[in-house]
Amino acid sequence: MHLSANKRATYALAELGQIALLIRDVGASALTFKISWRDLLYQIYFIGVKSQTVVLVTGAFTGMVLGAQTYFQFHKVKMDTATLAVVGVSLCDELGPVLTALMVAGRVGAAIAAEIGTMRVTEQIDALRTLATHPVDYLVVPRIGASFIALPLLTMEAIALGIGASYLVGVELLGIDPVYSWDNMLHFTHDVDLAIGLTKAFIYGGIIALIGCHRGLTCGLGAEGVGRATTEAVVYASITILITNFFLTLALSRLLGQ
Repeated sequence: MHLSANKRATYALAELGQIALLIRDVGASALTFKISWRDLLYQIYFIGVKSQTVVLVTGAFTGMVLGAQTYFQFHKVKMDTATLAVVGVSLCDELGPVLTALMVAGRVGAAIAAEIGTMRVTEQIDALRTLATHPVDYLVVPRIGASFIALPLLTMEAIALGIGASYLVGVELLGIDPVYSWDNMLHFTHDVDLAIGLTKAFIYGGIIALIGCHRGLTCGLGAEGVGRATTEAVVYASITILITNFFLTLALSRLLGQ
C-alpha cells in the first residue's frame, strides 16, 4: 500500500515535470516567433468558430434557467427586478468562463489529444524531428495561441447571449418590469466582473490546449493509448479548470478590489 502511494506520487510529480518542460519549450518557441501563422489561423477557426454552437447553446440555456430559478426565489421577497443583476454578475464572474471552458475542453481537448496522439502512434512526430522541425513549434504553439485568443471571445458570446436569453425569459414569460430589471443589471454588473471573466477564460484556454497537447505527446502506443489519452485530456482539463477557478476567484477579487 505504501509502495503504491509512492508510485502514484512519483507519477504525479513526473507528469508535472513534463508539463513544466513543455511550458518552457512553448515559451522559448513563442519568444523566437517560430509560429506557423497559417496553422494558427486554422486552429482559431477549429477551436473558436467550430465551438460556437455548443458554447452559445450552453450560454443561452444557462442564462434562462439561472434567471428562472433566481426569479422564483426573489419573487418571494418582492425583488423581481434584481433577477437580471444576479444573472449578469454570475455569468460574467463564474458561469460564463467556467461552463465555456468545460464545453470547449470536452470538444477541443479531446480532439487535440486524439490528433497529436495518432501522430505519435504513427510516428509522424518522429518524422518531423527527422525533417528538423520541432514538434512544439509545429503542433503545440499554434494550438495554445489559438486557445488564448478563442476562449475569451467565446466567453463573451456566451455571457451576452445568456444575459439576453435571461432577459427575454424574465420579461416575456415571468412578467418582470423590463426597465427596472435592465437598470439594476447595469447598476450592479461592473466592468471588473467582465474583466475577471475574460481573465479566467484566457487562462482556461491555455490549460485546455496545454493538457491536450501533453496527453497527445505522451500517449501510449496503439489505439488503446490514444483512447486513454483522449479521455485523460478531458478529465484532467476539466478538473484543473474547476480547481483553478476557486483560486482565481479569490486572487482576482482581491487584486481588482471587488
